[in-house]
Amino acid sequence: MVGFGRLVPLHDGASGLIPRGTRAEVFEQIFGVFLLLGILVTVVVIGYMLFTAYKYRDGNGTHEFDPPTLGELPTGDSHGSKKLRLSFFLSAIIVVSLVLWTYGTLLYVEDDTTVEAKDAMQVEVVGSQFNWKFVYPNGHESTTLRVPEGKTVQLTVTSTDVFHTFGVPELRVKTDAIPGQQTDTWFIADETGTYEVRCFELCGAGHSYMTADVVVMERDEYRSWYDGTNESGSDSTNNTSNNSTNRTENSS
Repeated sequence: MVGFGRLVPLHDGASGLIPRGTRAEVFEQIFGVFLLLGILVTVVVIGYMLFTAYKYRDGNGTHEFDPPTLGELPTGDSHGSKKLRLSFFLSAIIVVSLVLWTYGTLLYVEDDTTVEAKDAMQVEVVGSQFNWKFVYPNGHESTTLRVPEGKTVQLTVTSTDVFHTFGVPELRVKTDAIPGQQTDTWFIADETGTYEVRCFELCGAGHSYMTADVVVMERDEYRSWYDGTNESGSDSTNNTSNNSTNRTENSS
């Protein structure tokens, strides 16, 4: 989880209050801001409630207090009405500012022009019942998505049959796979390892089997692997999709 000390712009190109970085970092920033404000609001509300309860306690009849009628709002220029108006005003400013900040941040996440301006790696993603296929710029096809560490990866996603939703939760990336249409999304994986692709749209009996791996490799290792692929061949991992289909048929 993002620390409060990281609530500042991240990568090069950051400007103003809108965070930049990988999708995971941006969403961690949003979560951190909402968490910080939530804690702040909770402390203020509970603290003021306890202070008011203590200030206006019964005190064995020693305090003179004229309580308002049930359902009555403060009126006129009383101290209570001023505090009420001030609280509404400050709350409105905070909520509107938070909405605008979040909206601006999400615009960055979904801005394809920002990604296209960089040296992004292009991969086509094709969903079908019940597997994912990844097509690289040289024509190589695989059911495992291999990407270099720290490089922007731009995905063009489509489907050959029904609606699917391509998603990698750990990388905070998700987009629809629609038959006859293409959707674009991007991500940057800063750590090597294996991440799971899932389908987030109920697409048939084998929906739960519609998974794949995203393997994040060191750049030199990825370059060696990519140079070894041929333009027309498919990865041996295609056997995985056949096994998934067989499992689906057996479970039906």
